Amino acid sequence: MDSVLELKNLTKKYGSKVALDNVSLSVPKGSIVGLLGPNGSGKTTMLKLATGLLQPTSGEVFACGFKPGAESKDLVAYQSDKVYLNDWMNVYDLMSMLNDFFTGFNREKALDMLQSLKINPKDKLKEMSKGTKEKVQLITTMCRDVQLYLLDEPIGGVDPAARDYILNTILSNYSENATVIISTHLIADVEPVLNHVLFLKEGRIIRQGDVDDIRAETGKSIDELFREEFRC
Repeated sequence: MDSVLELKNLTKKYGSKVALDNVSLSVPKGSIVGLLGPNGSGKTTMLKLATGLLQPTSGEVFACGFKPGAESKDLVAYQSDKVYLNDWMNVYDLMSMLNDFFTGFNREKALDMLQSLKINPKDKLKEMSKGTKEKVQLITTMCRDVQLYLLDEPIGGVDPAARDYILNTILSNYSENATVIISTHLIADVEPVLNHVLFLKEGRIIRQGDVDDIRAETGKSIDELFREEFRC
């Protein structure tokens, strides 16, 4: 299977509002993909459709060869742009729960990552800052052994000093056969790690392809192209 995520004429409407408009695309296996667009362009909707959290209005979506559901649950790891962790738990209990819930959850790897960030597994989530919770949430995603990681704004809520660490964490904690899709509007921060991009505007893909090919064709960086396309 060369494609790890495939959308076929995918449309999603919320009442009369069209969030995704007849989108067709194929995401290559073994790549780090930037899903790039301003707020409200449909990025979160696309990721939620890929996980099965939303159902399409029309069209089809396949994640790791399956329609999102029971078969894809252990092959796809999704991180929401919202912190959804249970505040009453401590970190160690959270890791234990996820270890029981997900096949391929590496609890020892998670605890090592916590130690490197100097996060005490005995600390309760309700006592943590928003930025620390987001780091814990990223760890719960990246310590899973899956084929597809879907990260919705993983660096949007942290300070600039933490962004490099988070990107390094993403790079160093996925296998070369897996694919990572990073949804963001902070292009300059993520461009160095990307090898494939999808530009999403008003629910439609307006540019996609290999990062090096796009740079060679246009003579511009991905950040420059993004600023041109989405200039207010």
